[in-house]
Amino acid sequence: MSVNRAPKSGFAAEAQRKINSKYSEELAQECLEWIKNITGEPINASGDMDNFFEVLKDGVLLCKLANCLQPGVIKKINESKMAFKCMENISAFLECAKNFGVPTQETFQSVDLWERQNLNSVVICLQSLGRKAHHFGKPSIGPKEADKNVRHFTEEQLRAGQNVISLQYGSNKGANQSGINFGNTRHM
Repeated sequence: MSVNRAPKSGFAAEAQRKINSKYSEELAQECLEWIKNITGEPINASGDMDNFFEVLKDGVLLCKLANCLQPGVIKKINESKMAFKCMENISAFLECAKNFGVPTQETFQSVDLWERQNLNSVVICLQSLGRKAHHFGKPSIGPKEADKNVRHFTEEQLRAGQNVISLQYGSNKGANQSGINFGNTRHM
């Protein structure tokens, strides 16, 4: 059971509304259908915010997903519904996501899911992980990741670039900003 708090008001409520407005039911549904496909768990894959939260909040399904991508990566999945055990599950999943190559800026904080503070960041993390699933021989979701485009220059090509004269880039022909005033001047 998540923490019961008084409803947010004022700035906090406005901030929460702004965060919730970024949530995409379509992307959330795509994530849940992908998780259902990978894990084989009989979950409701509706992208509705309430369902998304209920399905993932205890972290058990996230841990099962990580173990399906790389068997045994999470040794112990806590089935208990106690808050700290659920938070441990979520933290274990996040650690795996980072190890699987999800960039830190695309992960979320445990409280974003457990306290339902930012479900959009959970969707972003799952989408990012979903793009990397092909590395584990599993179906991917979202756009294909870009491949590296490494370029190799010869010493001759590198030296040729040093001969470019800076004035060839463009010139302001000696103009400067003297005499330009903005706004009122100060009269003494």
